[in-house]
Amino acid sequence: MDLDRALSVSAAGMAAQSTRLRVTAENMANQDTTGQTPGADPYRRKTVTFTNHLDRALGVSTVQASRVGTQQGEFPEHYEPAHPAADARGYVRTPNVDSMVEMMDMREAQRSYSANLSVLETTRSMLLRTIEALRG
Repeated sequence: MDLDRALSVSAAGMAAQSTRLRVTAENMANQDTTGQTPGADPYRRKTVTFTNHLDRALGVSTVQASRVGTQQGEFPEHYEPAHPAADARGYVRTPNVDSMVEMMDMREAQRSYSANLSVLETTRSMLLRTIEALRG
């Protein structure tokens, strides 16, 4: 039945966005995590990669969070000579996490999750009405 497929696709979308939201929360929680010693790398921003997955049993394509990776690039430096992780020049390498980017990612994940939840609720409602019509 096509409604079963709609439920599976929506559930897969919600699971993928949940992963994205978890990674965003982790990035925000660690946006001030520096290294412990001079020259040590601070927390590196994590990213989520999505892929299409063919569910052969249902015959539909779903989305999956296929990989959690890290964002490459340079770390910003801040002058804090008293910090334990400061180098000889007094600079501390800080995480490459931008709170504005994380907030935008969080908002986008929330909207996608809500859209999939709406599809799930609508499909469930349609199934219940179909069952009621068959009974009566």
